[in-house]
Order: sequence, then C-alpha cells, then structure tokens
Amino acid sequence: MPAEPAPRMTAREAIALLTDGAGFTEHRPPPRTLPPDGPLGWAGYDAARERAAERTGEEESVVYGTGVVGDRESVLLSFEFGFLGGSLGQLTGDRLEAAYELALSRRLPLLALVATGGSRIQEGMVALTQLQRVAAASTRLRAAGLPQIAVVRDPTTGGGWATVGAGADVVLALPGAQVGFAGSRVRPPDADPYAYGAEGQLAAGQVDAVVPAGELRGTVGRWLRALGAREAHEAPGSAAPLPRAQPSSPAGLPTSGREAVERARSPQRPRAEAYLADYFTVRLPLHGDRCGGTDPGLLTGFGLRADGQPVAYVAQCGTPTRPAGYRAAARTIRLADRLGVPVLTLVDTPGAANDAEAERAGAGAAIADTFAAIAAARVPVTTLVIGEGGSGGALALAAPGNTHVTADSYFSVIAPELAAAILKRPPAETGATADQLRLRPQDLVELGIARSIVT
Repeated sequence: MPAEPAPRMTAREAIALLTDGAGFTEHRPPPRTLPPDGPLGWAGYDAARERAAERTGEEESVVYGTGVVGDRESVLLSFEFGFLGGSLGQLTGDRLEAAYELALSRRLPLLALVATGGSRIQEGMVALTQLQRVAAASTRLRAAGLPQIAVVRDPTTGGGWATVGAGADVVLALPGAQVGFAGSRVRPPDADPYAYGAEGQLAAGQVDAVVPAGELRGTVGRWLRALGAREAHEAPGSAAPLPRAQPSSPAGLPTSGREAVERARSPQRPRAEAYLADYFTVRLPLHGDRCGGTDPGLLTGFGLRADGQPVAYVAQCGTPTRPAGYRAAARTIRLADRLGVPVLTLVDTPGAANDAEAERAGAGAAIADTFAAIAAARVPVTTLVIGEGGSGGALALAAPGNTHVTADSYFSVIAPELAAAILKRPPAETGATADQLRLRPQDLVELGIARSIVT
C-alpha cells in the first residue's frame, strides 16, 4: 500500500522549505491579457480564476524566481495546487518558460517543486500545447549543460509529471505523494494505487529517491554540489582519481589463470560497496532506467569526494547485469557527460544476464547503448576492474585506454569453463584454458588491455 502523504504545502511553503530563510526573489514574465473567459471563452472561467486567486493569494498556478539552496544559487519554480489544481494554462506556460530561460541566462540550476493535476481543461488544446513549450525550454537548458532537479509533491500527475517532473535529470519525491501520468479520476477503477505513488514509482525506476520533507533541503543541496554545472566553453574536467585497492586476503598476483578466476569469484573479495564507501564522502544514488526497470546488481549515481570533487559512478556488484542496469548506466554516463562531471566505472560481473527475460527486455540493445554512451563521452571515464570481467557484459562499462585492474580480478573474452565447453574440452582442462586466455591482471597489462594494476 502507498504511504500516507504529508499535508500539502503551498507553493511558497515548498520554496521556503528549500531556501530555509536564505531568501527568495520572485520574478514574473511580461503581462499577457487573455480574452474574456480565456482562449475558448469558457463560461465562468474568469470567475473561477478570481476565486482561486482569493483563496491562494497567487495570480497563477506557478511561482518562480531565484534563491539559495544549501550554498548554491538556483532558479526555483513551485506549483500552487490550490490554484485550479496546479493546472497548466497559457499564463502558466509563460511562467514556466520564463523560469527555464532565467536559469539559462544566469547559468543556474533549475529546481522544480511540482504539484499539479495536469493541463487546464478550460483552455483546451491551448493548455495542452504548453507542454511543448516546457519541453523546448527544458531542452535548451539541457543543451547548455545545466542541471534540472524535480521534487514531486502530492499530487503530481498528467502533463506536469510528463514534462517538468519526469523530464528532470534527478527526480525526488515526497513520501506518499501521488505520482503518475494518469490522475485519480481518469485511471482504471481497479488500478493498483501503489503504482501511482512515490514509493511505487521508485520501485519501478521512475523516481531516484523518496525523501522526507525534513531531509529535503540537505539532500537537494548535496545534489546541487554533485551536479555542478560548467560553463559551455569550458573543456571537460580532469579524470576521476583511481580508487584505492581494498584489503584482500591473498597477497601478490595470481600465478595462474585458474587462481585469478578463483580470487575474483571469492566471497571474501571486496565488492563495489566497499570501494564506493572508501572513495566518496557523499553518495547520491540514481535509481532505475526510466523504462520501468531496475537492477539491484548495478549501482549508479553521483558522489562527492573528500576534496569536494564530484564524480559520477557506475558499479557492477558481481551479479549478471540486466538490461535495466545497462540502461541506467547509459543514463548516468550521458548525464555526467552533459554536466562535465568525470565518470568512474567499477567492473565486476560474470557477464550480462542471458535468461529469456533479459532477451525480451532488450539485452543486446541495452548493452549496445552502454558501449555508445562511453564511446561518445567527452568527459574522462576511468575504469577499475575489481572482480570478474566477464566478456562483453563487462567490457561495455570499460573505458578504452583508461582501464585498470586489481590483483583480485580477471578479464576474459569468455569464462574459462564456457571456453572449454565451446572447444569441446573436458572439464579437467578448464585451468589450462584459463592460462591460454591470458586473463590474469599482469597478462592484461602486458596485452595493453589495462594500464596498471592497483595494489
């Protein structure tokens, strides 16, 4: 069952929650005069707007301006649900477009505090086309390398969710918030309410985190530091530093291919969580592939190191990587590339998931997209192989020319057992096959596949 939503905040209460008394400077677009009762001449529309203004003290369903969140000046836009259900009309579109343009002109991140029922019925298709304006404005901001964070409140449905909300780089949700394209009055009567809530959308990979109101300001402030935008003319930043090798029981390098494989598969060998915990002082996970899938065996997100340097990360956790994991990896790499943040990948998988479900979910296309994301990245990508490097499922996350290995790792065109089977060799020859594959860390350096061994 979905969690109970917190009491609804007004637009200005939501802004105050993030700025915490640091101040907010409101902006307004140039005034526009609508015809009587709006573009459709909808009887009673003007009166409804007047009543909404009296109830809320607002002129429209969106308030926007500049303020400081954490230590970062930002453009904030906030929906007032009490004004005709936070719906989007022509004047709302003016304000939304102006907010995005303000962020673009001042090169500031955009924070959207969303609570809306969708497009305004009394303005018909004129209201619906505001979504195109929002999409175009968001695209311009994205092209300029500026981050967009959405905080979805209760409720966030319809076109507002499908543009301002779900179209953001990072989507945070308040507990219990109703979140979904279909609002409560238009969805099937027997629909599972969990699918339309913040927690259900998190489980489906559509929301990155559910954050209690009391933690929201700190969480958004950390995200702003981790997503720090660069100027359009600036070259991508320096490469992410290599992680330190984590303690492991065997000493030295493996003497045989069989030993290399055994060490990489050892349950005692350090895993991605140990490396990430040592590498970052702050970690901010991204969750899901935005296609309805998640892979618990692949971790993605952004983090801050002790010196404040932001680094994006993609880390395999020793399990077969599923299509949703590869799509989440590609999403993270492309976001980091757009924002000028270096990327660290940790390779550790026996290979891509190869069951029928993975094939139906588009394993090949997802792996291809990950290869493409790394190939196209303008920011430096650094790879450390910390365990198993199983075939193309591992190589998809490896940086050409900047891959390093630990003493507890191997990388192979195929697992030695499978290689022996393909070559019709008996199981007793698996060790000899592993030696022939030259998959040890020192072999990988000698072959030019890896630049160094991190010990």
